[in-house]
Amino acid sequence: MSNMSVKTSTPAHKVMQIVCLAMATWLMAWGVGFAQTTPPIGSQASMFNQVKSWMAETHKVKAAEVTIAPLDPRVQIQACSKSLTVDHPFSSKDTVRVRCVDPVWQVYLQVSMPLPPPPPPLPVQANAPVGDQGKPLNSGAAPAVAPVSKTVVVPKKLIQRGTVIEADMLEEVSQTGGQVDNSLLQSIKDALTAEAVRDLSAGQALRSSDVRRAILVKQGQLVTMTVGDKSGFLITVRVEALQDGRMGEQVRLKNTESGRQISGVVVGPNLVKGL
Repeated sequence: MSNMSVKTSTPAHKVMQIVCLAMATWLMAWGVGFAQTTPPIGSQASMFNQVKSWMAETHKVKAAEVTIAPLDPRVQIQACSKSLTVDHPFSSKDTVRVRCVDPVWQVYLQVSMPLPPPPPPLPVQANAPVGDQGKPLNSGAAPAVAPVSKTVVVPKKLIQRGTVIEADMLEEVSQTGGQVDNSLLQSIKDALTAEAVRDLSAGQALRSSDVRRAILVKQGQLVTMTVGDKSGFLITVRVEALQDGRMGEQVRLKNTESGRQISGVVVGPNLVKGL
C-alpha cells in the first residue's frame, strides 16, 4: 500500500493568499469610489454656482462679482434630483430663494452685487441761447434735472439691537435726492421677521446690512407645526424644536407624545410647516 501524502499550506502560501485578498478588496473599493466622484446636484458649491449664474443673467453683471454670504453651518443641503428654482422672494435684490421639489426644501441666501457705474454727464448744447448782453445763458452748465424721489423704510422710533422687527415699528417714506444706493430697503416686508444688528434711530433709512434674519424657532420650545393644505386638509400639532431656526430654514422637531423625530421648515415665529 502506497502512502498518501497530504499537501498542507506553508507560511509562504498563506502570505500570498492574504496579499491577493487585500489587492482584490482594494481594487473593488477603488472602483466603487471612482464611480461616485460626480458631485450631487444639491451640493452647496453647485447651488452657489447656479445662484451666481442666475444673478449674472438676471441683473446683467459678472458672476464673479456676485458675493453670497456663507450659510449657517447647521444647514445641510440635500441632493436635489430636479433642477433648482431661483428667485427673489422680496422686492429687495439682496435676498435670493432657492427651492427644490424632490426632496422638498428651500433656503434663503444673502447676496450682494457691485453698485452700477454713475450715469455719464449730460452734453452741453453747442448753440446755447444768449441774453440781452450777448452772453450765453447757463453757459457751460448742464440743463437742470428734476430730483428723483424714491421710497425708503425708516423706524418710527428707536429699535434696539437684537429686537425682532414687526410691521408697526416701521414706515415707508419718500426720499428725494442723494446717490443711488441699492442696499436701502424699499419695502417694509423686506425687514419683517428680521432682527436689528445694531441700534436703529428713528427716521434712519434702513439698509440690508442693518438687519438679519431673526431666530423664529428656538431649541427646547414648543412650536406649532401644520401639515397639509388649506384647500384640502390641514392638521395642526404642537411639537418640540430640537434646534434654532430662522425663516426658511429646515429644523429637527420631536413629537412630544410619540417621541418620534421629524423635520419642518420655519415659516413664522414659533411656526413650522411639515415636510
